[in-house]
Amino acid sequence: MNRLLPAPVLSMVLFALWLMLDLPPTAVQVALALIVAIAVPIIVAPLRPHRAYVHRPGLILKLAAVVMRDALVSNVDVARALMRRDDALPAGAFVRVPLELDQPAALAALAMITSIVPGTVWCELAHYRSAELLHVLDPGDEAAFIADYKARYERPLKEIFR
Repeated sequence: MNRLLPAPVLSMVLFALWLMLDLPPTAVQVALALIVAIAVPIIVAPLRPHRAYVHRPGLILKLAAVVMRDALVSNVDVARALMRRDDALPAGAFVRVPLELDQPAALAALAMITSIVPGTVWCELAHYRSAELLHVLDPGDEAAFIADYKARYERPLKEIFR
């Protein structure tokens, strides 16, 4: 069964998305959706480095809530900073954050979280995954920013993917 469906969740999502592209679904569309749902995960299976195991699934919801809140607050902060009349844009800065994460899935999640929150951009991952370089719109106190970033995002991911 693993060879036919190496990623069953991906297969289900692809099947559903394919059917939603052309409503109402016809027999031909269902057949195409089934082919895509089976073929794509098999074709991309070699590109997946290894399977990630989630150890604390409940923590995912808490982290998602933190990220959503941070994204909303950051959107407002960035909009305010860009709409100021004094033409003094915030001074962006590059911040190097030392990392304790080493699992590829956890690092990928951290990269996505960083990209979701406005005002931060993931620029570089250091060799051996020892640190990341972020561009932050307004970091304020750099040490405080790093401590907050690690507490809000890295530590929960470390517990989820340990």
